[in-house]
Amino acid sequence: MKLNRVVPMLWVENIEQTVVFYRDVLGFDCPGQLEGWACLVNHEVELMISLPNPHEPSEKLGFTGSLYFQPDDVDLLWDDLKDKAPVVYPIENFTYGMREFAIRDNNGYILQFGKPIESCSAT
Repeated sequence: MKLNRVVPMLWVENIEQTVVFYRDVLGFDCPGQLEGWACLVNHEVELMISLPNPHEPSEKLGFTGSLYFQPDDVDLLWDDLKDKAPVVYPIENFTYGMREFAIRDNNGYILQFGKPIESCSAT
């Protein structure tokens, strides 16, 4: 069986606030929204957000990991985002060959952004 792509579905407490964050801070569009659900798109990246699923009870929202994005220019994106969202760690070069940084979205999810060091303009 071939899997062609994955579209994360993140549970959020407030759809409207999350749409605003992803639209205004990260440049996503919201091409579809229903009660308790929305689709967010930025070029080839698609995310879905929803209110918690009543079929899967949970004490709190949460995600043990992060979403990792690969922008065209990680340094330019860092300059744009560093004052718009809580920073988890600032931009830096890592020994595994990536230049990256991480922020938190309005729900507390960690969003990492990285690019191989050899393809970055600033090292």
